[in-house]
Amino acid sequence: MEVPSALFALATSLLWGLADFGGGLLTRRMPALTVVVVSQSVAVVVLGAIVVATGGWSEAGPQLWFAVGAGLVGPVAMLAFYKALALGPMGVVSPLGSLGVAVPVGVGLVLGERPGPLQLAGILVAVAGVVLAGGPQFRGAPVQRQAVLLTLLAAFGFGAVMALISAASTTLTGLFLALFVQRVTNVAAGGTALYVSARRGARVLPEEGGVGLIWLSLPALAFVGLADVAANGTYSLAAQHGPVTVAAVLASLYPVITALAARGVLSERLRGVQAAGAGLALVGTVLLATG
Repeated sequence: MEVPSALFALATSLLWGLADFGGGLLTRRMPALTVVVVSQSVAVVVLGAIVVATGGWSEAGPQLWFAVGAGLVGPVAMLAFYKALALGPMGVVSPLGSLGVAVPVGVGLVLGERPGPLQLAGILVAVAGVVLAGGPQFRGAPVQRQAVLLTLLAAFGFGAVMALISAASTTLTGLFLALFVQRVTNVAAGGTALYVSARRGARVLPEEGGVGLIWLSLPALAFVGLADVAANGTYSLAAQHGPVTVAAVLASLYPVITALAARGVLSERLRGVQAAGAGLALVGTVLLATG
């Protein structure tokens, strides 16, 4: 596997891990759908400026329908994931969320990719490490079982987005345009759902603080939206420069980042199984990057 591809995929893990941690914290203070719409709206503005500056409109073509598809699936996945994070515990949500890697890996295998023995070993070790790094917890109250179901839905959606966005562009300027189209679709779909929720009487503003809290949280919301879109971009580059089967697994290491962020910011102690999982994930990463 080319070194740039491995670096792009690992950057994806870092960005997704931080975005998910930030999104999880925000949804504990405001509705998950509001977090999705506001954070993605910021991403639309930034991406729109980049597309204009780079002349990305010249890359328009039928492949952008893949970006539209990713934009429709994305809000559903993010909403399910953020709701699961709000329900917690992160030990359920983070590792299961990475199971979406099965979708792009499956696509890569169908297209004829065949990892070598060392890379195959790395895939198995890394996936096992990711699951353990989240400190999986499958016993407890019904809320935890609901979090599992929501996370599995999100995982499938994330995997579908990874596969769709990597097929939406072949050049850097085309990637900016594809990400812009994806996020515009995200906001349109999420905004419609938010409007319908409001008409049905659901809460769309924070229970405490209202609009003022959203304004105060705008930097954090912007970070979540931009980190998420940047992660989609780095994953697409990783998939273009190396095997999808390998890039997808490296990109799925983000639960390790989420767990470490929770340890550093929230002072959550890493359990023994989490420390072991982080170690396995690192070993798997080395095998994949050098295989």
